[in-house]
Amino acid sequence: MSNDHKGRQPRLERLENALAQREMDQVRRLLRRGLPPADIAQLLESTPPRERDILWEQVDSHAKGEILQYLNDDIQTEFLTRMDASQLLMATQQLDNDDAADLLQRLPHTTLEDILSMMTPSRRARIEAVLSYPEDTAGGLMDTNTITIRPDVTLDVVLRYLRRHRRLPESTDNLLVVTRHNELIGVLPINRILVSAPGISVREIMDTDVVTLTALMHEDEVASIFERRDLISAPVISADNRLLGRITIDDVVDVIRENSARTMMSMAGLEDEEDTFAPVLRTSRRRAVWLGINLIAATIVSIAIGFFEDTIQQIAALAVLMPIVSSMGGIAGSQTLTVLIRGLALGHVSGANVRWLVVRELMSGSLNGVLWAVVVAVMAVARFHDMTLGIIIAMAMVINLLVAALAGTLIPVILKRLSIDPALSGGVLLTTITDVVGFVAFLGLATAMY
Repeated sequence: MSNDHKGRQPRLERLENALAQREMDQVRRLLRRGLPPADIAQLLESTPPRERDILWEQVDSHAKGEILQYLNDDIQTEFLTRMDASQLLMATQQLDNDDAADLLQRLPHTTLEDILSMMTPSRRARIEAVLSYPEDTAGGLMDTNTITIRPDVTLDVVLRYLRRHRRLPESTDNLLVVTRHNELIGVLPINRILVSAPGISVREIMDTDVVTLTALMHEDEVASIFERRDLISAPVISADNRLLGRITIDDVVDVIRENSARTMMSMAGLEDEEDTFAPVLRTSRRRAVWLGINLIAATIVSIAIGFFEDTIQQIAALAVLMPIVSSMGGIAGSQTLTVLIRGLALGHVSGANVRWLVVRELMSGSLNGVLWAVVVAVMAVARFHDMTLGIIIAMAMVINLLVAALAGTLIPVILKRLSIDPALSGGVLLTTITDVVGFVAFLGLATAMY
């Protein structure tokens, strides 16, 4: 553990204790002793609403913008709506253009216009350039604050130019080489400047094989490119190759983290940025929809079982064994579904290889179906001394595992083509299918054979 982390932890604990005891002077001192914005944001998210409001009031106005970046959407929006235009301007003036745009785009249009009108013309133009693109595209992620150079200057001139800056933009690993018309023609790595002779021109040592991102490229594709190419930053260009800005690794990490959180929460029918301490009514309202959907699915399953009520009453053993068939199908289908959702997220699954995946999953389902059908059949015969019952549950098990494999493969692909998040709806559909097929196959075979 780093010394810096060891030093921050006691301060964070003292801040929590001071807040609990309402020692506001102590809270204020600790907040202004250099506690990182990310740590303050974590404390805000870990605090119930009343204490959270008290803590937020003690935060320095100039630091609020940095802290807001690290808060989840619910809390971020809550604080933003309480701030007036002058407070918002103060909070965002120290942020990079892309970070400021991320916050400002959550505001009502009239408030946004008021804040933009208070900015300098150059700052406003840069932020409006980011705001003009959808949030989930490269244009929406990019920072327009870039350092550009011309190809015909020497490295000595480049170094003098860099020294005129008070600081370089975050994660600057390359300087962007452009023409007089701002067309991107290459990049010059910073480390190459340091080890090359000062008299060499930029054109002689710049890289022309540049990984570029188009402004309307989706953020998931951006993240995939950064991952595959191990990038720290990448330029964003327009359709005619004009430089618009750049995306840095910290923005991509945020995209990856948000996508992971969204997938995990969506599988439970929750919002990815839900506040842990959200009010009861808000929490209940959000969860009610998902519970209603699950109720519909459960009702469908119960209706299917209802068709075989007479058979169940005649053979009590069926009620004991029914959950085994549906549970095995659900687990097998969930395994396939998870693999396919991950493959879609990584861009591994396409129309060209879906057939291969279907065949692979059906073969795997067949092998597992036969294996566990034999095991369950032996258990059923040993328990109930009924060979017919063993054959029925074995056949139902094979049928359900095959259907689970097919559904687990096709459901995420079909939902993706319909622009529906597979992580959000796939689990409910899969569970409903495997339950209905498992029960109908088991009880239907029992009805036919007894």
